[in-house]
Amino acid sequence: MRYIHGATLYTPDRIIEGAAVLVQDGRIVAVDAVAALPCPPGADAIDANGLLLAPGFIEMQFNGGFGDDFTDDPTTIWRAAGLLPRYGVTAFLPTIITSPPEKVALGQQVVTAGRPAGFCGAEPLGLHVEGPFLNPQKKGAHNPAHLRPPTLEAAAGWSPESGVRLVSLAPELPGALPVIRALAARGVAVSAAHSIATYEEALAAFDAGVRYGTHLFNAMPALGHRDPGLAGALLADDRITVGMIVDGIHVHRAMVRLVWQALGPQRLNLVTDAMAALGMPPGVHRLADYEVTVDGTSARLADGTLAGSILSLDQAVRNLIAFTGCTVGDALATVTTTPARALGLDRERGRVAPGAVADLVLLTPDLHVWMTLVRGEVAYRRP
Repeated sequence: MRYIHGATLYTPDRIIEGAAVLVQDGRIVAVDAVAALPCPPGADAIDANGLLLAPGFIEMQFNGGFGDDFTDDPTTIWRAAGLLPRYGVTAFLPTIITSPPEKVALGQQVVTAGRPAGFCGAEPLGLHVEGPFLNPQKKGAHNPAHLRPPTLEAAAGWSPESGVRLVSLAPELPGALPVIRALAARGVAVSAAHSIATYEEALAAFDAGVRYGTHLFNAMPALGHRDPGLAGALLADDRITVGMIVDGIHVHRAMVRLVWQALGPQRLNLVTDAMAALGMPPGVHRLADYEVTVDGTSARLADGTLAGSILSLDQAVRNLIAFTGCTVGDALATVTTTPARALGLDRERGRVAPGAVADLVLLTPDLHVWMTLVRGEVAYRRP
């Protein structure tokens, strides 16, 4: 049993000063003010006075980090997972980008095998399969040699039960709509990405089951006032949750502010699209088949194309507040309640409430990670 007390707790609908949270067997069993929820005898108490308490962060697009690239070697997923709590991340979608199908299959095996013995770290919720069903005209840092049209056969083994949670594809490609319907029927979240879809083609994909947009504005045509295209459709349709990389490089901070005004915390999900160089010194690192040059602020191919990022999710939260002036509670929602809801996991994750998984992060007043707990176990404590 663990008892966390004294923090300022942020929930989707309120702020509790001097809160207490009681955890047992990996679940939250009680939440209240300290005066109403005293420490039970024998509980391991964590004094969180002066700190903020939030649900653990959920990362929906993470290609790798700490020197490991999941597409190059999916067996490194758990190794990176053990280090992610330093950024407040308690659950994530390991992302496999366009590659031979064997890479996705191996990633599925790694995720479904479950946590290694003695492991304490962020929990993979299933793969984010980004590609190979992408438009070659918007391939970005994906190897065109591995791109292919969407087919039911190619996606036949993909489901949350088999380790696939999110699939990003170009919805305008021939054959895409039947694949979208099939994946959505199995409970897979489907996202529009790396696409030149028209506004009308995007709406048809939404009707078929697309409910997410991968890294808004990146690898899609620019938003036009007479031709809104995919970006306009993602912004305008209330059914869609939109992922965005808020590093000040992938999207200009003025556009971040405009998107925030349009979407707010209910529909905007911050992602990092981080790659192997996260947490590593500048230099040359890998993203799938490519060498990527990292200069301390961005990650790029030899031709200058952005190739993921070196952004951490806690920094993305701080950036959102700096760029938009939004409240701390709203910024935290974009990496907690909003991704949990987008994945259909909001009954158990993304909230601090009785019955929820005890994934929690304690933050300093300036929103740096002080401690991260995964299923009630301390996975990271700031030195």
